[in-house]
Order: sequence, then structure tokens, then C-alpha cells
Amino acid sequence: MQDLKVKAVRGGLVRLCGRGTNLVLRLGVLMILARLLTPKDFGLVGMVTAFTGVLALLRDFGLSTATVQRPTVSISQLSTLFWINILAGFGLTILVMAMAPAIAAFYHQPQLIGLTVVLALAFFFNAAGVQHMALLQRQMRFTTLSVIDVLSLIVSAAIAVAGAEAGYGYWALTAMPVSAPLVATIGFWVAARWIPGKPRRGAGVRSMVRFGGILSLSGLIAYIAFNSDKVMIGRVWGASAIGVYGRAYQLINIPVDGINLSVGEVAFSTLSRVQGDPIRLKNYFLKGFSFILGLTIPVTIVSALFANDLVLVALGPKWAGAATILRLFSPTIASLAIINPLGWLIYSLGLAQRNVKITAVFAPIMIAGCLLGLPYGPRGVAFAYSAVTTLWVLPHIAWCVTGTPIAFRDVLLAASRPLASGVVAGGLAFATHGLYGQSFSPLIRLTLGTSVVFTTFFGILLFVAGQKALYMDLFRTLKKTA
Repeated sequence: MQDLKVKAVRGGLVRLCGRGTNLVLRLGVLMILARLLTPKDFGLVGMVTAFTGVLALLRDFGLSTATVQRPTVSISQLSTLFWINILAGFGLTILVMAMAPAIAAFYHQPQLIGLTVVLALAFFFNAAGVQHMALLQRQMRFTTLSVIDVLSLIVSAAIAVAGAEAGYGYWALTAMPVSAPLVATIGFWVAARWIPGKPRRGAGVRSMVRFGGILSLSGLIAYIAFNSDKVMIGRVWGASAIGVYGRAYQLINIPVDGINLSVGEVAFSTLSRVQGDPIRLKNYFLKGFSFILGLTIPVTIVSALFANDLVLVALGPKWAGAATILRLFSPTIASLAIINPLGWLIYSLGLAQRNVKITAVFAPIMIAGCLLGLPYGPRGVAFAYSAVTTLWVLPHIAWCVTGTPIAFRDVLLAASRPLASGVVAGGLAFATHGLYGQSFSPLIRLTLGTSVVFTTFFGILLFVAGQKALYMDLFRTLKKTA
């Protein structure tokens, strides 16, 4: 506990660097594959993953989170949970393979049968490494985790690009979701140096399984809420439409997901260790919350103001239709940057049942909103998606913090400074963009605009909004690790 803060800050930096490398690689691969393949190729794979993604949430039944959240975990408990994960992974693999004909019939695309069967293998590969990954996370070995993440991405990306260049079309896109978990699982086993023993009845995992089950149920409901849009568009508007819509969503989700996962993984591990100390819990949470907003808000501004240039640079001219969708998705980034960190708080305190109730209320609202936007095509759905997410922010905050050491006003105050800095930075970037207009190439315009946004944002945040102390504290803590 004495060096927990140092481990948390160091781990956060390592994970950010790892996710940053991951982000660059994923964007690079996306840029290459977007030029080698067609929107329909991406759309076909997106149709399958819209269904299999639901079951992906069940690949470990929340047991990895339960392992990290518990104050103490025995080797017998880890072994028992490992075999539960293996059984679940095998069962999900068989289930998804059996669903292949139904998925193909739903979309009227016969080629989806083979795609679904191949993608199903990822469930078993994931399950074999879940507890090893959780053990490394529990030990806060974030450097090791980052190295494994990057290596698995490099290997899977190389296979995907080689397949696309060889003319395998949509089959090349199956390489990453299947080979990445296989490589990662091998890495987790080698790094953890732990061989599971036999499962035991009296290992005391019942409460952990219950916690994981509640967590999985919550994740399942949330997944349906946040991904029903893709199923609707694929069913009504076809593979090409979901291909364009999905790439716009992916382009905006890659950096945000990377930021949230890297900071969230460390934050959850840290908050779980101090769950019995309300003062430290509040202090750590608000600092992490402010930090993740500071990283995410500039991404929101760039996506909103420079969507056309971003799509041209990242995807190429044939994906120009994704720019409007990308711009419509921009408010979602800021909303999720506020919503997602509250999950750290709830789960670290063991309040998984509350999250089930929250998602059970939110899911039908989101689905209804997407249905209203569906007749207007992908753009209508994207608008509805962002509108519902934005309107949900304040009720979500109020519900999450009830009965916790964090007050509603604490969250609003922490969010107000990055948001206000973002408004000013966005206004200045918009004005600057108007001066040089179309005088430069898309890449130069995007580089200039992004530079203005980040420089102005952090200048205001640190020296006007009073966030300098937060970042100086992080810097001083990092120096202790040198």
C-alpha cells in the first residue's frame, strides 16, 4: 500500500505508452486494409462481429475482473476459475459455430457461415489466457501486459495485411480477431509462469462466480444497447452501409478505447486495493477521471472539426461518406469519457448489481433512439446514438455515485475544467482552419488543426483552468520511479 500510488502512476504511463503504440499500429493497419479491401468486405465481417461480440463479453464470465477486485485470491481459486473459463470458452465456440447458418440467413449472406465458424475459434483462445492475464494485472505488471498486447497486434496485423495483399478479401479481416488472442494467450502463459492445477469444489469461488455473473449480465445488456445500431443498419441497409458506418465508428473508437482501457485497467486495480479507504478512493478516482477527460476531449474536437480530412488521410477517398457519420459520433466520445470511468468506481466497490440496473434502463432507450433514426440511414442512426448518449450523462452520474464517497458535484467540477478548455480550443482551431481553408493538402490541414487543438487545450487546462497541480503531481510521482 505504501508504494501503491507510484505503481499506479507508473503503470498508467506504461499502459498509455503501450496503448499509444497499439493505436498507431491499429490506425496504420486500418489505413492499409481500407485501401486494399472494399466497404463490403468490412461490412460482411462487421455483420458477424455484431452478433459474436455479444458472446465475447461472456468469454470469461467476468471472472478476470473478479480475480482483480478481490482483496486476496488463492492458487486453488485461480485454478478453479481457469477451468471454468476453459469450459465456458469451449461452449461459446461450439455455440457460435452452431449459430452460423442462422446469422447468414438473417442477413441473407451465405458466405457468413464460413466467416462465423472461423471467428468462433477466438472464444476458446481468449478463455485459455483470461486468468493468466488477470494474475499479471493483479500484480500490476503493466509493462509485461503492454508488451504482450503490442506483439499480438503486430503478428495478427501482419497476417491480415498479407492476406489482403494476396487477394483473400474479407477472409483477411478474420486474421486479427482470431490470431491476436492466440498470440496474447501464449504470452500470458509465458509471463505468468503459472500452470493451473486441478479444479476444487471447496475452493471458495462461489462469490467470485456470482460477482462475475452479474458483471457479465451488465456487460451483455450494455453491449446490446451500444451495438444494436450495427445490427439494424446491416439488416436494413446492407453490407456496404454497415462497412462505411463501422469504419467511422472504428476510427473514432480506436483512440478512445485505447485511452479508456489503458487508464481504466490501472485505475480499477488501484481503486480495488483502496476500496476500504474512502478518502484515498475519492482522491485517486477524481484524479484518474480528470486525467482521462484531459486525454479524450481533444480527440472529440479533432473528430468534430476535421472529420473530412481525417477520413481522407486515414481511409482514402472511397470512404468519404464516413466523414459525416464520424462528425455525428463526436459527442459520443465526450459522453463516454465521462460515463466509462464511473464503472471503475462501481466495480471496485463491488456494486455490480447497480450497474445491471443502470444498463437495463439505458438499453431500451438507446435501442428506441436507433430505431427512430434507422429510416434516415446510417447518418440518422449516428445522430440518434450520440443524442441518447449525451442526454444520459447526468442521470448516469447521479445514479452511479449514490452512496459512494464521490458526490455528484465532485464529478461535475472535475469535468467542467476539461470541457471548458475544450470549448475554447475548439473555437480557436475552427477560426484558424477558416484562415488557411483549402490552401493545403488534407494531411497538412489535419496536422495543423490537431496541433492547434492540443496546444491550446493543454495550455488553457494547465495554466488557466488550474489543472497544473494534477499533472505536476503525476510528474513528481513518475520521477520517483526513475
